[in-house]
Amino acid sequence: PEHSSLSVARQCRLLSISRSSYYHTGVGESAWNLALMAEIDRRFLETPFYGVRQMAWHLRARGGHRVNVKRVRRLMRLMGLMPIYQRPRTSIPAKGHKIDPYLLRSVTVDRPNQVWCADITYIPLARGFLYLVAIMDWSSRTVLAWRLSNTMDVQFCVDALDEALGRYGAPEIFNTDQGSQLTSWAWTQRLRGTGIRISMDGRGRFLDNIFIERLWRSLKYECVYLHAFSGGRDARNGIGKWVDFYNNFRPHSAHGGATPASVYRDRLPVSGPGLRPDLQPAVLAA
Repeated sequence: PEHSSLSVARQCRLLSISRSSYYHTGVGESAWNLALMAEIDRRFLETPFYGVRQMAWHLRARGGHRVNVKRVRRLMRLMGLMPIYQRPRTSIPAKGHKIDPYLLRSVTVDRPNQVWCADITYIPLARGFLYLVAIMDWSSRTVLAWRLSNTMDVQFCVDALDEALGRYGAPEIFNTDQGSQLTSWAWTQRLRGTGIRISMDGRGRFLDNIFIERLWRSLKYECVYLHAFSGGRDARNGIGKWVDFYNNFRPHSAHGGATPASVYRDRLPVSGPGLRPDLQPAVLAA
């Protein structure tokens, strides 16, 4: 606004935005909407097949909320929640969002860095919400990297990916769902540029990426819902402590009580494509 020769109106025209958009001050969700989103999140962990109408019925019957379908639809879209059911294919994705095939059918995953997976989830706060992306090693269930963001922009996903690749080398296959961030050009080109084969879940098939879905359930019931984070810094510290606990101290039933970090270390091959030798002595040291 203090530009010496360009008025605000002229700057808005150059940037193809309206003046009302420039002067607009965003208003967060109301306390009631945030409470509804928290309840939707809890219910969705238990019944991921609930669509908008079923979720609205649940909120009216169990929570006593006078809420209509339109509000529930908007909030579920804002949270990035998609119910699990088969839908007819009525449209073709744009060329910029190529859907890769699912590569893990009948594949035995038995070693670290063979397959990684990633997903995004919603994290409720006392006065708002954040989005969390995590990258997990499929074999050991180790969380390799994670990031929080207040938007669904792809950059925080790419930042987490860069951290995982920098610390642990490259996997052979990377599996994700068909979310727009994980089918974006920035994400897929980063994987292809590293020589990683891309695998994507079938539409409406959360079981194709079941391990990270279980991670979200454990994280929310063991950490997020217990602490009711007040803000972003509180959430970052709390989730960071829980991820360290999960990797290094929490017994995992899939490994007979061993921790994900110990399984990652024990199963890590001596050499192989994408393996960083400098990480072998203490691959997940605190």
